[in-house]
Amino acid sequence: MKRLKNFIKDHFLILKIRNRFGPSVQIQQRQLFHYYKDCAEKGNPPKIADTGFKVFSQFEEDGKLLFIFSVIGMDNKTFVEIGSDDGLNSNCANLVFNFGWRGLFIDGNPDGVRRGEKFYAQYPTPFSYPPKFTCAKVKVENINQLLEEKGMTGEIGLLSIDIDGNDYWVWNALTVADPKVVIIETHNEFGFENIVVPYDPNYFYPGKHPIYHGASPIAMVNLARKKGYRLVGANELGFNFIFIKNGIADELIPEVSVESVLQHPSVMEGHKKFAPIKDWEYLKG
Repeated sequence: MKRLKNFIKDHFLILKIRNRFGPSVQIQQRQLFHYYKDCAEKGNPPKIADTGFKVFSQFEEDGKLLFIFSVIGMDNKTFVEIGSDDGLNSNCANLVFNFGWRGLFIDGNPDGVRRGEKFYAQYPTPFSYPPKFTCAKVKVENINQLLEEKGMTGEIGLLSIDIDGNDYWVWNALTVADPKVVIIETHNEFGFENIVVPYDPNYFYPGKHPIYHGASPIAMVNLARKKGYRLVGANELGFNFIFIKNGIADELIPEVSVESVLQHPSVMEGHKKFAPIKDWEYLKG
């Protein structure tokens, strides 16, 4: 019965995904890539907030990442995505399918990893170089080892972290890889407090409370600055923050304030959920 269910899921996944990386999609995106590149060379790129669209990403992160790499270049087409599930509803899949990136997907769900490995073994073609997968619960204690085992060390193009829990602590602990761009989930229900939920290596969502995990936007920006990055944007809902390493296209893609990316009405509505846990234990970011 399980094999039948997996077959049905895989079949519908193929039907759902195949139209996202056909020739017309690739042509349109490459035209956009060159348009942004030309704008940057003329010193007049658009604002990152105006570039979002969704192909594989959960929200409009695909478009914003395409814009960033159009401006800073795709000389290093490598990625690591932590919390990827099957690597398809993903911040990195668009770069894989439509721009030939390679890299590593890590997730603790064995069914998702199996599904992703099977899909990427066939598409976009069975002759392509598929991304690597690792099935593991990512912790502070193992993050560097997991990347070293798959050869993902030194400079990489993109790091994506979305694990609904210890995102802040995992990025803080990462030392073996040096990403140019980082996209990471923050917890905007915490508002403008500078707080981080203490590290718990055994955490599983939803834990003691569904929003008692992660780090506030202010705390995540503080961590990014400590590691040498600047905030350049976020998804429209303001919880996936995008950072670029300082010294890379600083003038063309300038730093933005936390306040500027937390303008969506859902941010204030979400902050109301913080009240029941505002006196719980937190650390400063």
